[in-house]
Order: sequence, then structure tokens, then C-alpha cells
Amino acid sequence: MNEDKLNEYIQKAEEGDVNLQFLLGLTNLTGAEEIPADAKEAFKWFKAAAEQGNPIAQFQLGICYDIGRGVKQDYNEAFRWFKAAAEQGYADAQNSLGYCYYLGQGVRQDYNEAFRWFKATAEQGYADAQYNLGIFYLKGEGVRQDYKEAYRWFKAAAEQGDAYAQYNLGYCYYYGKGVRQDNNEAVKWYKMAAEQGDAKAQVFLGLLYYEGKVVIQDYNEAFRWFKAAAELGIAEAQFSLSVCYYNGKGVKKDYNEAYYWCLIAYRNGYTDAAKNIYFIKYNLTDQQKQEVQDRVNEWFKTHPKE
Repeated sequence: MNEDKLNEYIQKAEEGDVNLQFLLGLTNLTGAEEIPADAKEAFKWFKAAAEQGNPIAQFQLGICYDIGRGVKQDYNEAFRWFKAAAEQGYADAQNSLGYCYYLGQGVRQDYNEAFRWFKATAEQGYADAQYNLGIFYLKGEGVRQDYKEAYRWFKAAAEQGDAYAQYNLGYCYYYGKGVRQDNNEAVKWYKMAAEQGDAKAQVFLGLLYYEGKVVIQDYNEAFRWFKAAAELGIAEAQFSLSVCYYNGKGVKKDYNEAYYWCLIAYRNGYTDAAKNIYFIKYNLTDQQKQEVQDRVNEWFKTHPKE
């Protein structure tokens, strides 16, 4: 796009061309060869298009207000624009509106309304909303508890690749919630979630392999999954990884590493680690303990507690 063409587009947008207003909003949002990224300009054009009723622009304007992109953060305005787009049937906005009601952002918390909007989005095939709907049915929030419906929506989202839904589908199969209990299916879906980085699934798989529950006991696999979740900051996995190092399960015995992960787990709130710390430290010299403590301090510089 040359400069003359760009100026022509800007003039037409200023005259009210809603499609060009939205296009200029996107261009300013991401940046282009002729236009550097400018969040304030993006906000300006999204607002112009939104006020003319463009639902995608209304949704983008809602995001601007929601995260403070190009404008001061304002949850009330975010809710307003998400609602405008949602009422036109725009699925992304319906899902965002569901979150507004669920979290009470920009509107009074209302699980019934959250459920209504997640359902509208889920029925359009939106995986995130399908997962949310599954959680509502599982917990009985905003709707009567129904494990079969929870299973149904988790399955719909899981088959689209949603890791959270895959974990919860594994849960349904493992405990027989809404579906006949099936350990093979449970492990299958837990693995799919774990391989996508779902920490809960990683921890659970680690425990299954460590204890030999519903799978052949395999300390190497247990160690692998504990380590993956531990590096994501999950205290239970950090403690379990420490146990692996201390006992030489799935990895060569290493008291330094056992102490390291046990200290991290404890500082992350896993208080049961205190007893293990007491026993592990007697296998280390004062110098070794200090070196490990220094490493732990370094860990928390790059992995701050939430």
C-alpha cells in the first residue's frame, strides 16, 4: 500500500466508511510497513467502527478497555462493548461476556448469566466455552449439577484439542463421572493434556506411574512428568521430584537435587516438605547446603510466586 492509497483510506474512514475504520484499527494494532503499531490509534479506529455497530470492532474495543490497550483500563466499558457485540451473535464476545459475569468484572457477578453466554458460545463450537460449560455442569454453578452434561461438553472441547478439557475428560473417565469408568480412556486423555503442558495432568500422570495405578509402574515416566510440572511451578510436583531424587526412582540418586526441589516446594507452600528437608540436609555438607540455597534463591528470581 503506497502513501497515496493509505491517505485515501484514512480520508474515507474519517468520512465514515466502517470497513476501513476497522481495517485501520487492525493495521494500527499490529503495525504494517507504512503504519507503525500504535495502540492509541488502533483504539480510535475500533471505537469509530464500534459506534457504527460493527461487532468485531466492538469486541476489539472491549479488549482495549479490558486490558488497557490504547486507553485506560475500564471493566465497565469492556463489559458494555462485549455485550454489544455478543448481542449481535459474535462468539468471541459472547465468551468474553461470560467471563465478565463469572468474574464480576464490569458487572455484578452472576453465574446464571455467565452460564447463558458460555452456552451460546459453546453451541457455536467454541472450545473454550465448551470447557467452561463443562465446569459449570461439573460444579453445579449457574445450572443444576449434571455429570453427563459435564462429560458431554468436556468431550466436545477435548476433541478440539483444549488441554484443560482433555484433563477434565480424563477425570470423568477415571472417576466414572457422567460416563462409564474406563482407566484406559482416562490415561489417554490425561496424556494428551499433559503433552500440551497441562500441569495438573502432568502431576496426576506422575503419580499414576510412580504408584503403578492403572498403568504399569514406571519410575522413569513418573520422573519425567513430575519434572515437567515442577518446572511449571507446581509445588506438589516439586516435592514428588525431590522424592524421586532422594530415593533414586527414575533418576540417579542425588541429595543435592532432592534438597533443591524440596526447598522450592516448601517455599511454594507445600508444608509437608518440611519433614523431608530435615532428613535430606543431613546428607549434605554445610557448603553443599549453602550452594543449593543459593540456587533456590535464583529459581525464585525467575519463577516468582503468584
